[in-house]
Amino acid sequence: MDYSVKLSKELGIRVDHASNIIALIDDGNTIPFIARYRKEQTGSCDDQVLREFFDRLKYLRNLDKRKEEIANSITEQGKMTDEIALALAQAETMTEAEDIYRPYKQKRKTRASVAIEKGLSPLAEIIFAQNAQTEVNKIAKDYINAEKGVESEEQAIQGAMDIIAEQISDDAELRKSLRKRIMDTGEITCKLLESENSKTYDMYKDHKERLSTIPSHRILAINRGEKEECLKVAVTVDEQAFIDQIKAEKLSNGGESSALVGLSIEDAFKRLIFPSLEREARSQLTENASEQAIKMFEVNLRPLLLQPPLKGKTILGLDPAYRTGCKIAVIDSNGNVLDTAVVFPTPPQNKTAEAQAILNKLIEKHNVDVISIGNGTASKESEIFIANLIKESSRNLSYAVVNEAGASVYSASKLGAQEFPDYEPAQRSAVSIARRLLDPLAELIKIDVKSIGVGQYQHDMPENRLEEVLGGVVEDCVNSVGVDLNTASASLLSYVAGLNSGIAKSIVEYRQTCKFTDRKELLKVKKLGAKAFEQCAGFLRITDGNVLDNTAVHPEAYGAVEKLLEETGYTLSSVSKGELGDIRARIEEKGWANVAKSCGVGEPTLRDIVTELVKPGRDIRDSLPKPVLRSDLMEMKDLKEGMELSGTVRNVIDFGVFVDIGVHQDGLVHISQISDNYIKHPSDVLKVGDLVKVKVLGVDLVKSKISLTMKTSDLPHGINTGANKTDRERKQGRHNAEKMKEKKQMSKQDMLEMLYKKFGR
Repeated sequence: MDYSVKLSKELGIRVDHASNIIALIDDGNTIPFIARYRKEQTGSCDDQVLREFFDRLKYLRNLDKRKEEIANSITEQGKMTDEIALALAQAETMTEAEDIYRPYKQKRKTRASVAIEKGLSPLAEIIFAQNAQTEVNKIAKDYINAEKGVESEEQAIQGAMDIIAEQISDDAELRKSLRKRIMDTGEITCKLLESENSKTYDMYKDHKERLSTIPSHRILAINRGEKEECLKVAVTVDEQAFIDQIKAEKLSNGGESSALVGLSIEDAFKRLIFPSLEREARSQLTENASEQAIKMFEVNLRPLLLQPPLKGKTILGLDPAYRTGCKIAVIDSNGNVLDTAVVFPTPPQNKTAEAQAILNKLIEKHNVDVISIGNGTASKESEIFIANLIKESSRNLSYAVVNEAGASVYSASKLGAQEFPDYEPAQRSAVSIARRLLDPLAELIKIDVKSIGVGQYQHDMPENRLEEVLGGVVEDCVNSVGVDLNTASASLLSYVAGLNSGIAKSIVEYRQTCKFTDRKELLKVKKLGAKAFEQCAGFLRITDGNVLDNTAVHPEAYGAVEKLLEETGYTLSSVSKGELGDIRARIEEKGWANVAKSCGVGEPTLRDIVTELVKPGRDIRDSLPKPVLRSDLMEMKDLKEGMELSGTVRNVIDFGVFVDIGVHQDGLVHISQISDNYIKHPSDVLKVGDLVKVKVLGVDLVKSKISLTMKTSDLPHGINTGANKTDRERKQGRHNAEKMKEKKQMSKQDMLEMLYKKFGR
């Protein structure tokens, strides 16, 4: 297979670029390095396209390897033909390849294999030939053999029919056709079983839905219900229609023989084909749903990791609790712990005056700017306490509620113990909660990404695949931001392209005795060779050395920078002082292509270099919306229908988004309430961290549910909801006919879910 041609067509990139990407990957280059520093060779493919490319390349190579194994096995059996070889060559999926191999695969004992051992294969061939003149009973007498366990012609005929049934079941083209028909016309059905948790799955009582239209999140919910023994799940089809299809293909007017083949077809479908294809259909639906869920996790994780840091602030972290008290940790602007404490402002102690005195003392002593509150148990009471404390404080204080998901995992981890060996786990959690506001990326990479709390059903996902995808997201985020070589933790360094945990620890050990002043010093670090240096150097920053070492300019391009500065009349001193105001205009005069050629780099690389030189030490996160800081508090009971609020998107899921509006309970904006225009998926227009305007549709205090809308028809004129930004509207631009078609395809269950979300049950 010519992978470059195939991947070029699939991903819409040039064949030569696809060939270059394959060569770069095979040469051991990392995705972040290829995306950033080999743009001329890849056509400026970004890291997400490159990871998709890598996944498909790996699949295609595994497919070819499996096809070769199948071909060798069939050849060793002496059964390879030109037709089989051609079919294998044309197989585009693992399933198609396995279908071809099915008749030649060593099977466990089956009714057909038993019949073959009894010598009934010739009789099966005679019957399957469907000659109208064949007298089956008369011929079957020749196969009676008591020693082999064939006592009568009836037993001989039944054995032959078992062989025919298995041959029909093993027909690769037939299975392919039936598989498609099941996915197109089959339905998934659910029955509610009596169990302790069955109430959770009430909506799936006597539920039925087409396989072709059931959404991913419902597949995963049904699977979980089945696993918890709350649901009995099956795939149903019009059996007779399928049997008639097989008969139309396999039967001829062969009298008695055809009648027996017809019975074999019915047996083949009911006993062999349908149970197998039902399992395949369920497996395929689950795989697709898992990929969609992992994709949503990926979509949510990226903006969460890239939340802007709260630079230059002293932060007090508060890990809420009831009986054991709220753990406090104060950190400076570099994340160093300045102080710790435990206070008891929450039930059952309710020592609010004592807690306020302790916190005020810490705030004054360390000049605290912001208080970071975890959103777990006792968060609401802690938030009320802090809001009141701020009202009475003479300092200009504010607070933020941060997602503490995974903080307890970190605090009890080996890494947490290594960082703070003298602290109790709860104190480590308080430090983590403070640091999540200071620098979300540096802190969140320390915990298992599955514990971060965005996405759906992450604990039901294939673990290896989930870790592979999410690990790639973390790697991309870390490298896009850059890492301070002299201050970054080993955990953070391990995600830099070309490095691993062992080399990261070696870097930390090296700088304990010798601070890095030049990127080239990395080559002195144990285990860090030339290839690793090439991959990592551009993503590591040194803030007080050569100004280029504090940019994303790769050392391999330093010569090009010198030439560029010479061409445009600047110096490295100009870069350090930020005095390159009109460098782009000067390049424009000469022409970007001409300057790039003169500097010995491609135009995309030249543009990247200029961006870095204009703002050395820049943090891409600084241009993103800052975290929402508050000084007052509103409760859920304060919400009224029609109230207009600002909020932050906390999670994007298949049927909507959850928005933090500052009342401790996130509100749901159902997909039908996100935009005035039709949208296919919430992620088309919104992402985690987006600041949005919403209006309250309804509040259920008993169930702690808040329904919100972002529709402009329900909001004051002129409010920009985030779902109505020009670039996003462009993505929504679809023909009216397509909109109507999509809406008509909405299932009854989709409609019920929408109504439940809007009006309650």
